[in-house]
Amino acid sequence: MKILLVCSAGMSTSLVVEKMKKALTPEEASSVIHAIAAENFEDEFSEYDVVLLGPQLKFRKGDLGKIAATKGIPLDVINMMDYGTLQGAKILDFARKLYQSKN
Repeated sequence: MKILLVCSAGMSTSLVVEKMKKALTPEEASSVIHAIAAENFEDEFSEYDVVLLGPQLKFRKGDLGKIAATKGIPLDVINMMDYGTLQGAKILDFARKLYQSKN
């Protein structure tokens, strides 16, 4: 599974990415989790299976979701509390559920 996290600047989300990577199971070792700034979304989203938006981008869910839908890629917003407290395992579970919903 390839998970893309999108935030305002791409920096705060890198901490979340590290926590998510630590929560991967051995079977998921080949998974890719990457963070980018929103301005790079259209260039990169199509290479991923799931897109998660940082809570600060909740207002962009509609327009970015429509773009992701053109490629059949599920997109949703990370829970603000999970994001703020760096709950990598919870966020990873959220990504797994989104991925499963498309398959």
